[in-house]
Amino acid sequence: MDGKKLEYKGEEALKEIEKLTAKADEVQEDILKEILQRNGETEYLNKHMKGSKAVLEFKHLVPVITYKYIYPYIHRIANGEDSSLITGHPITEMLCSSGTSGGEPKLMPSIAEDLDRRTFIYNLIMPIMNQYISGLDEGKAMFLYFIKTETSTPCGLPARTVLTSYYKSKHFKCRTRDPFNDFTSPDQAILCPDSNQSMYCQLLSGLLHRHQVMRLGAVFATAFLRAISFLERKWVQLCSDIRTGQLDLSITDPGCRSSMLSSLSSPNPNLANEIEDICSSPSWNGILCRLWPRAKYIEAVVTGSMAQYIPALEYYSGGKLPLVCPMYASSECYFGVNLKPMSDPSDVSFTLMPNMAYFEFLPLGENGTLSMDTDEEEEVDNGMLVDLVNVKLGNYYELVITTFSGLNRYRIGDVLQVTGFHNQAPQFRFICRRNVVLSIDTDKTNEEDLHRSISTAKRLLEPYNALLVEYTSYADTSSMPGHYVLFWEIQMVEPGPIPIEANLLQECCITVEEELDYIYRRCRSYDKSVGPLEIRIVETRTFEALMDLLISQGGSINQYKTPRCINSNAALNLLNSHVTASFFSPRDPKWTP
Repeated sequence: MDGKKLEYKGEEALKEIEKLTAKADEVQEDILKEILQRNGETEYLNKHMKGSKAVLEFKHLVPVITYKYIYPYIHRIANGEDSSLITGHPITEMLCSSGTSGGEPKLMPSIAEDLDRRTFIYNLIMPIMNQYISGLDEGKAMFLYFIKTETSTPCGLPARTVLTSYYKSKHFKCRTRDPFNDFTSPDQAILCPDSNQSMYCQLLSGLLHRHQVMRLGAVFATAFLRAISFLERKWVQLCSDIRTGQLDLSITDPGCRSSMLSSLSSPNPNLANEIEDICSSPSWNGILCRLWPRAKYIEAVVTGSMAQYIPALEYYSGGKLPLVCPMYASSECYFGVNLKPMSDPSDVSFTLMPNMAYFEFLPLGENGTLSMDTDEEEEVDNGMLVDLVNVKLGNYYELVITTFSGLNRYRIGDVLQVTGFHNQAPQFRFICRRNVVLSIDTDKTNEEDLHRSISTAKRLLEPYNALLVEYTSYADTSSMPGHYVLFWEIQMVEPGPIPIEANLLQECCITVEEELDYIYRRCRSYDKSVGPLEIRIVETRTFEALMDLLISQGGSINQYKTPRCINSNAALNLLNSHVTASFFSPRDPKWTP
């Protein structure tokens, strides 16, 4: 496919949205036919379709799968076998998903034209925003973007996150220099592999252009709040740089240093004094509007697990800046856009663009939870799947995709609810990830991984004749960075040979962390976007009291299960009122693959 067909700007982009959504069924059928035409001779599809490229054969014979099923093919390609195992195009890189398999990140195959599709989605955002806010081309965007460390597969394919891939591509570096691509951050700062130096330089750039900034944001709310926390610690140094026109000596990255020295061309004591007066205020409530007075909104993902950060964002903006979630995407595929970006975060819906991939939907229960409690690896009857245009308003579904890069009927794991339609294309509200119980940043810990990790750690109690009676958890985001909290009720089955010391519980903390997946450990040890895990010891029979509380709220004693993640304020208050001691991980977990 010619990538230029996916390049649209301004009014042309809005017309393309209407064109695609008006005939979503035809676009979807054409997409699937094209995928089968290109990939029909691959080993994977030949195995199931015996050489056929017919749509009906695909729907009847190709199974619905999870990563476990496709992983052997991806592993073979990563080790040097030909891309034709799963796709008719050369795989150019492997994208590291935040999902995990055996403690390692999932590797998602990507072909060259995938970058064209991602760029297509990015190019829709500003034409949509311009319908709601005028004059955005009269200033700059302070978007805080970062790359992550990349590796290579055994055969030399780059292995990196989808955002790192995009920021390093010509699509980003050579993007059209129109007013909407005028960022405060120089590309050299965005592409700096040292996140602290990158953060410092991007904030410094944002402060230097504070009177020109009209848009604030980051990809995830966590990254934006982390930047505010960084600013709280570093504003004195940043003001000094601006006042003297000299860059702090801690910035040693050559790209960062050269780009920032160009910006710091001369001392600016007046600007430094303005910023100092604002940042030295005893309250940072509304500080974003004081530092960047022309800002119109904050752009970041605040749906799903990120919704927990909305109160903090509203505090720092003084409740004056709308929170905008512009798009819905993952490592596997970019899905769609928010056509009503000024809606409240709780009402955000995304319209799936039917030219991105072939979309199918696995129906879930009436409240979106029925099938979420079942085994993720269970076999799915192909007849259950629903096409894009045939989903029903109000119903819950799990998203299933087929892509040009070799994912066939792949379960994304996202639970969505249909909220409406734009022409033929359905609009979805993101509910959650299947089976995820804890998430702070890009980490996603499911119940199975949490249980396995705690099972390993609780063995440390056995020599002390101590028994872990019950446990639950929650993601504490009351401070930055957020961290996992485990509530443990421990019972002494008989007097232990020696008393339980604090260092033993600290060792339990780090043991849990060492057993959690690669993404969590990277967030903890390298990105520093997740704080040390905490274990809070509660009094005897605390979990009985928790059971009583939840049953009194309408639960059934016959069907009661201890919730492995606490979402109720009342339950959390009960647990915290019975805490007798608290312990934190004494060190960072190992994270290097």
